[in-house]
Amino acid sequence: MTDGKIINIMKYSIHDGPGIRTAVFFKGCPLNCLWCHNPESQKYDQELFYWPDRCIGCGRCLESCSRDAIRLTSGKLEYKRAQCKVCGDCCKVCHAGARELVAKTMSVGQVMAEIEKDLVFYDESGGGATFSGGEALMQPTFLTELLQDCQKKEINTAVETCGYVKSEILQTISPYVNLFLYDLKLMDSQRHQYYTGVPNELILDNLRWLTEHHPKVLVRVPITPGCNDDKENLHQLGEFVASLKRVQELHLLPYHRAGVDKYKRLGLEYQLPDIQAPESEQMERIKGELEQYGLKVKIGG
Repeated sequence: MTDGKIINIMKYSIHDGPGIRTAVFFKGCPLNCLWCHNPESQKYDQELFYWPDRCIGCGRCLESCSRDAIRLTSGKLEYKRAQCKVCGDCCKVCHAGARELVAKTMSVGQVMAEIEKDLVFYDESGGGATFSGGEALMQPTFLTELLQDCQKKEINTAVETCGYVKSEILQTISPYVNLFLYDLKLMDSQRHQYYTGVPNELILDNLRWLTEHHPKVLVRVPITPGCNDDKENLHQLGEFVASLKRVQELHLLPYHRAGVDKYKRLGLEYQLPDIQAPESEQMERIKGELEQYGLKVKIGG
């Protein structure tokens, strides 16, 4: 069996597909969205969360570090992230919870064991397992084995994807997926590259193929004020989604600031510090504009 890097396995999720679900979050993403609320999911390599306010100054991390990444300066412990090799030794001895490795290496069997604990909830609610990230398709072999195991055990599967993946990978996993949750950010490729780090031609091409060959595709759009909520982008979005085959629904996901503190824990600077969550009236207005294209639109996941 293949091993993979997993950030989190969230039980009893109701926002990642129908029913009660177990959401498995993979590490690694080809996009670098400026508004990303899971920055720890972007890099495939292991990272370390650090909460300086939790540190009690016991010095155990200093003793455990062999890379001189933790130093005692003027009686205060300082973390030199650039010198850290993310070995995790300091995390093992930090009883205050100030240091934590972001991801775990797990086998297919270990992930399936967690998924299968909640079979009764899937059966009663019409739920199942959702594979998200990051981007689950960045670990294609690991994902494929998980999907195949779920299929053998008659567990409903959903895959959330940004669509920036090789077309052959998407086509390979498609038979093992009951529902695709497909994210669209921006329709103009240059603006898409500015806000996410990549152009969008491949994303749009993959979505066209998917809606022609898969029976259940749900398009999701993160609405970020000042980035993709303008009339031009919404018009292009409405026209494009309306032209696709077999799109179940269009879900609008309001921007939120829940992930901002994670940037600090990773030693990163958040690029959109002044953006606030959209008002409910704004979300209703956007919903109404997109419904004019004959789309079934919902606010929320």
